[in-house]
Amino acid sequence: MSVARVTEIIAASPKSFDDAIHSGIARANKTLQHVKSAWIEDQKVDIEDGKITQYRVALKVTFVLKD
Repeated sequence: MSVARVTEIIAASPKSFDDAIHSGIARANKTLQHVKSAWIEDQKVDIEDGKITQYRVALKVTFVLKD
């Protein structure tokens, strides 16, 4: 039987939500082992002078703990 843990990661990108998600997952894989899934808990944008400057996502990442 496996035991999993969930951790929150907040990532940002000047390009898109999709890019922020990909960079967050890539960073999680550098630190965490056995990453299995993620869900987007929240999305928001930073706006400056009427233009979007950052796309931000809060991810819940699930990974399996080592036995």
